[in-house]
Amino acid sequence: MAAAAAATTFLPSPTPRPRLAATARRRTSPIFAGGTGAAPPDDEDAGEAAPRGGGGKDRRRVVRIAWEKLVRWSRSWRRRNRSDVLETTRKVVVLGGGSFGTAMAAHVAAKKADLEVAMLLRDDVVCRSINHSHVNCKYLPEHILPENIVATTSATDALAGADFCFHAVPVQFSSSFLKSISTHVDPKLPFISLSKGLELNTLRTMSQIIPRALGNPRQPFIVLSGPSFAVELMNKLPTAMVVASKDKKLANSVQQLLASPNLRISTSSDVTGVEIAGALKNVLAIAAGIVEGMRLGNNCMAALVAQGCSEIRWLATKMGAKPTTLAGLSGSGDIMLTCFVNLSRNRTVGLRLGSGEKLDKIMSSMNQVAEGVSTAGAVIALAQKYKVKMPVLTAVARIIDNELTPKKAVMELMNLPQVEEV
Repeated sequence: MAAAAAATTFLPSPTPRPRLAATARRRTSPIFAGGTGAAPPDDEDAGEAAPRGGGGKDRRRVVRIAWEKLVRWSRSWRRRNRSDVLETTRKVVVLGGGSFGTAMAAHVAAKKADLEVAMLLRDDVVCRSINHSHVNCKYLPEHILPENIVATTSATDALAGADFCFHAVPVQFSSSFLKSISTHVDPKLPFISLSKGLELNTLRTMSQIIPRALGNPRQPFIVLSGPSFAVELMNKLPTAMVVASKDKKLANSVQQLLASPNLRISTSSDVTGVEIAGALKNVLAIAAGIVEGMRLGNNCMAALVAQGCSEIRWLATKMGAKPTTLAGLSGSGDIMLTCFVNLSRNRTVGLRLGSGEKLDKIMSSMNQVAEGVSTAGAVIALAQKYKVKMPVLTAVARIIDNELTPKKAVMELMNLPQVEEV
């Protein structure tokens, strides 16, 4: 076909030939327009560009026009979608004083100087540290917190008059904690969950735990997830996350509350997909750490994480999640960050397991919760409920239960039947 096309170029042409040439030149104009509405270059210049080697200039022009169009669209969109959510918000409360809860409190407080940000904590020492020195002495102690953050151990004081509530309590302790403060919670107060995981005995996600523990099935709920380390949020490094809610208007409000020059917030209605991806990626991160600790190489790491991603997709879609969610920030994005970066607590647990340390010693030496450890067993129970095979994540659960060594797990996984990829 190519040879025939080339040959016809040099064959004598009948009289319509000039019309064909003109048509060919006209057909190049959409390439230069690029959908921007910009005028195409002169036909004669376009015809001469390639022989003279000027194609590079034309390509650069196309790229410049495309970028300028994107910037114009962005500015226009921001003008049309200005919101008064931040202006009308007087107080937010953060439940829990761990690293991510602290980072989120600092982020919101920095957006508005007269916004009251209350942190509800259990530790009097941390409370005094935040209120007197503007430092969380236990988590992120090297960072100074905004002065409009106030810490308290009183649920009444923390929740009174709050417009939004960030829930940053570890999943396994959430039910009992929420029940203890339920009488102080306004039934219309939106809860934004920062916690990732599954309740071990019930297999519930936070979207199920929060309304049940508060005794209010209609409690407004949003989940915030995505690839984000607390220390990088504190350092105001570029970050992107997603908020998911069944209530689109509420998701948009939280998006506007949180969005800033260093934090992009996308919205989603797929609460199930965002929550399941956020819970299961912690278990996969332990597996990735084990591979690193055993020094099994990059090939093994890539194969393991790819298999783990498939297992998460199999289960999540069976539960009603959208495949596009699993390929987005709360899925692939969070998986990449948690599996490949040393700041990940769950990856650190796996790395130490792969290096030969015992789980009890690892856990006793950590001052933060690695949710993947407690979530692993729940994940396998959930997989059995939905009849999904999850070899990698099941192996992690067996290792955590001390019923399988990392070396034996690798051997068993490598000896599984050779099957078609799905």
